[in-house]
Amino acid sequence: MNFQNQIIWITGASSGLGREMALEFARHGASVAVTARRMDLLEELVVEIESSGGKAKAFFCDVMDAKNIEACVQQIITHFGKLDIAIANAGGGVFGKIEDLTEADWQRQLTLNVTSLALTVKYSLPHLRQTKGRVVLLGSVAAFVPNPMVGAYGASKAAVHNIGETLQVELLGSGVTCTTIHPGFVDSNITRIDNEGNFHPERTDPRPANLMWPTDKAAKVMVKAIAQRKKVYVFTGHGKIGVFLGKFFPSVARKMMAKNSPET
Repeated sequence: MNFQNQIIWITGASSGLGREMALEFARHGASVAVTARRMDLLEELVVEIESSGGKAKAFFCDVMDAKNIEACVQQIITHFGKLDIAIANAGGGVFGKIEDLTEADWQRQLTLNVTSLALTVKYSLPHLRQTKGRVVLLGSVAAFVPNPMVGAYGASKAAVHNIGETLQVELLGSGVTCTTIHPGFVDSNITRIDNEGNFHPERTDPRPANLMWPTDKAAKVMVKAIAQRKKVYVFTGHGKIGVFLGKFFPSVARKMMAKNSPET
């Protein structure tokens, strides 16, 4: 995996998978444009990368604001002169039973995980066409498996999967490739952020700890999949099993998820 002289943009890079991917790409020679709202955390990441001999630059980007995404791309091009890989990593979850979710909940979920991702692609593509670069979309195993209390999140990630499939067709022959990555359980703060976007560090993660992958391990396999220009990449082991059941044995998947529902 050699990313020497490549410019890589990662949204949502202040923590979690975005942060670890930035560190991993920098280890392999890339210059990394890291973006998020928390500039203090981004600057700490840049210092860490540069102290190890890597190259990085932090830019403010609120992916809930379309004009902000467009302006951020222009800032990255102005600074680096080109773009080789755009990774639409920023996202989050809105949780609750579908019958309890409000219009505002749905708007936030779809704007955060679908519209912002699509616009990240839109404003990146003119520059990626020049370098025959790569688009990377962050989905989730939740796109394939029915999951109580996570219906809005799963719906948004199913949309991400379809966007990736559509891009495979629309970009055919352009030299630009699209990789859609669907992680299983990976250690993150997603369950500690409420439906309004507020962080609650005291919350415990309800996901099974024995199935959780550490973010640095996850970042390594994700970067490898991007290097290989895979079209769709599903990981962890339990994630692959979940997708398999969801696709080929949906009744089994439904019964399994119902059994593990907090209300049963």
